[in-house]
Order: sequence, then structure tokens, then C-alpha cells
Amino acid sequence: MGEWAGETVGPDVWETCRELIPAGSVFAFLAEHRGALFPAGMFADMYPSANGRPSMPPQILAAAITLQALHGLSDFETVQELRCDLRWKAACGLGLHDMAFDPSLLAYFRRRLSRSVRPNRVFEAVREVVKATGVLKGKHRRALDSTVLDDAVATQDTVTQLIAAVRVVIREVPGADQVAAVQCTAHDYTDPGKPRIAWNDEQARAALVDELVTDALRLLGHLPDQQLGEKAANAVGLLALVAGQDVEPAEDSDGRDGRWRITRGTAPDRMVSTVDPEARHVHKTRTHQQNGYKAHLAIEPETGLYTAVILTPGSGAEHHEARVGLDLLAGEDTPLDVLGDTAYSTGDARQALEEAGHRLFLKPAPLRPAVPSGFTLDDFAIDTTNSIVTCPAGHTVPLSDPGGQHHQRKASFRALCTGCPLRERCTKAKTGRILTIRPHHDLQTTARRQAATDPAWQADYRRWRPPVERAVAWLVHHGNRRLRYRGTIANNAWLHTRTAALNLRRLINLGLTRTNDTWHLATATA
Repeated sequence: MGEWAGETVGPDVWETCRELIPAGSVFAFLAEHRGALFPAGMFADMYPSANGRPSMPPQILAAAITLQALHGLSDFETVQELRCDLRWKAACGLGLHDMAFDPSLLAYFRRRLSRSVRPNRVFEAVREVVKATGVLKGKHRRALDSTVLDDAVATQDTVTQLIAAVRVVIREVPGADQVAAVQCTAHDYTDPGKPRIAWNDEQARAALVDELVTDALRLLGHLPDQQLGEKAANAVGLLALVAGQDVEPAEDSDGRDGRWRITRGTAPDRMVSTVDPEARHVHKTRTHQQNGYKAHLAIEPETGLYTAVILTPGSGAEHHEARVGLDLLAGEDTPLDVLGDTAYSTGDARQALEEAGHRLFLKPAPLRPAVPSGFTLDDFAIDTTNSIVTCPAGHTVPLSDPGGQHHQRKASFRALCTGCPLRERCTKAKTGRILTIRPHHDLQTTARRQAATDPAWQADYRRWRPPVERAVAWLVHHGNRRLRYRGTIANNAWLHTRTAALNLRRLINLGLTRTNDTWHLATATA
């Protein structure tokens, strides 16, 4: 793809107003090195058509979304800066009188980027600069962490979700409007408002939920048998999910009722909005809940540079920190000291990381005794090789056969607990103590012992784990904890662009420059 054929409007800002652009800023850096950081060929695959060229060079748009992510601006605000701010004009190569472009062009460019074969190429471009400078050479530590990013939509209650999901099916599925006219009677689904009931009347609310769920199931059951396109199929799947995630049968004393009620408790992996079906409830602690996504980060703690990032929906076992942590380190080609909190300290993760040659500084999860201040698992002598377990009172029992690599094993002390002088410190069970030994027990035991008794391990963890909290703070600064987009793909692209911009700013602060077509740092160390 060739260079842009257009011309800047008015004198070039960088050439005429260079002294007004703050030296050592991201603006000045992009003004001088934008072409080297984002060469034209970098975006050739995104514009394969030979019929003309892009209305705006992708290098300019790449610089614009980098600055947009750095400053946490909307598309409209970004274009206003490009029209009115000399720094932005210089950074993106616009002329003094350039009016920039319509804000929709930014959304169009991001969409093309996210659907391309290399959706994270802006992050990758900055990562290549990091590699070229050698700033991470000899840096053998990576700290892992995650943080919740709030979704960009309002959380919907069960009633709102049901109505919205029915409306989507009526709109997207051919013939659904005719079915709904006959089968859906609980609400006028053409009415944009909520149903007109006494919302402080518990019985009225319960009756409405029952009727809405019945409408949804009738609609799903009477849809025409036909081949559905992507949007229609997604709409049907969404309604089926919403109709089942928050409700349960309202049984009478005979167990037969046929009505529906709001379920007691929260369904696992519950969808919180039909507008953004991938957003989820996220619990970072037992008492604190947010709705949105999780940003998973790997950083080099001395420099504060992000080495890898991934955004996932906020819940689900496949998105657990320990699993995603392995992906964050997948691109590393040398053994590392890996630091993380207890979320990363699962047995499977430990085994995989140790097999990869990494040294682990992962805080072990604490053991919970069966009796407050009583004996924990570590107070038992557990020999997994010979399959025996000895309790604190000296009783020895066999350990059950593993039944497979990922199966639990049991050690039963039942009758031996009768009359035991240590029983009150060991178990509350009437039939005696049964010990559960999970997979990778020996790995976890060794980790707990090391974390509790090794001063060198403790010193390294205290020194190198906290910097990742600073990286999290940088990420969410200036209102960037709330996402601007919907869906995992769009928000994952934003996360990569945001961290690329933060990395670039950090490199510039370390003295990043380019001479003789080579990136290097003016400072020798971070």
C-alpha cells in the first residue's frame, strides 16, 4: 500500500510550530517518528482493494487511536482535539487548518483492525520497539495481576432482559413478529417502557416474571422451522439464555405448578445485559462485585512495561487468572521469576510453570482448618508416594488410590477419632475426620513451606510483586476503568492499544529515540 495521496491543509504544524510541542512528550515523539513506528506497509492487509486508497492514511488513524487510548477520550473528543490542539495535529501529521475527519472513521478503523489477522498490531509495534532497545535484556521477572473493568452498559434486571431479548427475536427472526402477536401476551413489546404494574407489589412482580418467561418459551417453541442467519441465530440463543438463567419452577406443595419465579441466588456465569451479552458479574473479593470484564496483565516490575495483556469476560473457569496467566507467559522464551497472588497459585498452574523452567513466587492460598485455630492439612504427615497419612495423634491410615492424575484422594480416620484427645482441635464431624488430598498436593505443600520459612523468597516477593499494582493504577487512571465499547473483541483491542500507549510513554520517559534507523534509549538503565 502506498503513501497517502492527499495533502495537509495549511502549513505543517510540526515544521512550523515545533517549539510549541512539549519536548519529550508522546506528541513530539509521534510527530517525529510516527512513520517509523507505524509504517504504511504495516496496514496493507487491512485495505486489500486496488480501487483507490483509504480516505485517511492508516498511520494517522493509528496515531490517533493511540493518543485516544492514552488520554481516555471518546471518538468525538478525539476529533475535537485533532481539530483544535496543535499537539494532536503535530503528532498525527495534520496541517494547521486541517479539520481532521468524521468521528465515525475512528470506529471504522478500529473495527477493521479488530477483525484483521493481527488485531493487536499497535501493541506489537511498540513491543518490537521495546525489543529493539534491549530495555528488557537481563530482566528475568514478570509480575501477574488482573483487574476488573466496568462494562459500558447499564446492568439489566430480569424483567428488562426478558423484554429486550423478546424484542430482538421479533426484530431479527423472520416470521417471529406474527408468532409473538399470538403467543406473547404479557406485555406490549412495541412499547419501549417497562410494563405498567405496581412495582412495590411483590405478587404483581412475581406474576409478571411468570408471564414473561411463559411468553419467551412460547415464542421459542412456535418459531418457524427455518435456516437462520447469524444475527437471528444469536437472537434466539440469547432469548433461550435469558429465559433460563434467572428463573426456576415455582412448585406448589405437590411439586406441580407450571409457573416460574426468580431463582434464589445468582446463576453461575450470569449475563448482566442483553446489550452486551459478554459482560458478567465479577467478584474480586467475597463482598465486592462489579459488572464487566477482567484485564489480565503481565509486567516487568523494574521498568513497569506491560509484556502481555489479555481481556476476558469476567467469569468462567476458562478465564480464571491461573489459566490466563499461562497464556500471558506463553511468548517468553527464557526462564523467569514469576510473581503473583494466590489466584495464580493453583496446582495445575504451578506444575505447568515449573515444567517450563520458571521460578515461582506465587503466594500460596492459606489453609482453612476444619476447627477454628485447629489442625490444618500441613499438620498431617502425608506420604503420597507410599499412600499413607499420619494424623497429629499418631494414627496412620492408607490413602485411597488416585483414580487418575486430576482426581482427589481420601484418607479416612473415622473410627480412630473416637476417644482421641486431639479430636476437638481436628474435626467437628460426628463420624470422624476424612482428609481430602487434592492433585499436586506435594507441589502446594512445598510452596507453602517455602513462603513461610524462606527469607530470600519473602524478600523477593515483597520487593517485586507490588509494582504490578502501580501498572494496574496506570491502566485505569483518568476514568479508564469504565470501558467504552461492547464485547470482548472490541474491548480486548482497546486494552492492547491502551497498554501500547502506556508502554510508549514509559519508553519516552526512559529516553527513547531513533538514530540511523535504530531504536535506542538515552538512559542506560530503567
